[in-house]
Amino acid sequence: MKVIVSRKAQFNAAHRLYNPDWSFEKNDEVFGKCNNPNYHGHNYQLVVSVKGTIDPETGYVIDIKDLKSLIKEHVEDAFDHRNLNLDTEEFKKLNPTAENIAVVIWNKLRPHVKPSLELKVQLHETERNFVEFEG
Repeated sequence: MKVIVSRKAQFNAAHRLYNPDWSFEKNDEVFGKCNNPNYHGHNYQLVVSVKGTIDPETGYVIDIKDLKSLIKEHVEDAFDHRNLNLDTEEFKKLNPTAENIAVVIWNKLRPHVKPSLELKVQLHETERNFVEFEG
């Protein structure tokens, strides 16, 4: 029997979507307002889920306090109130789309979650737009 344990978090960050190999016009055509050279921001909502069997000794799949700490240390502290393009190593050369941000978050958390547990990241960029990554 597998159980899914989830923790919500949020962070606020600015970014610009663009491909440096393209002209401004092509970037504008593909990314629209998200290509603003002065950047724009989002109040990202994050849901991190861990799936696994319940430990018979603790009754936990994962201690939610540990999951909370991992998210704070590896996501919130790294990305909150940052310009993703300028202030983070992960996005110096990687376009900070919601898809790429979700994959980066998953990669930052995966080494800290037991290999026997499945990990899923759900990232909401707006109330209606979100992505999921499960590795």
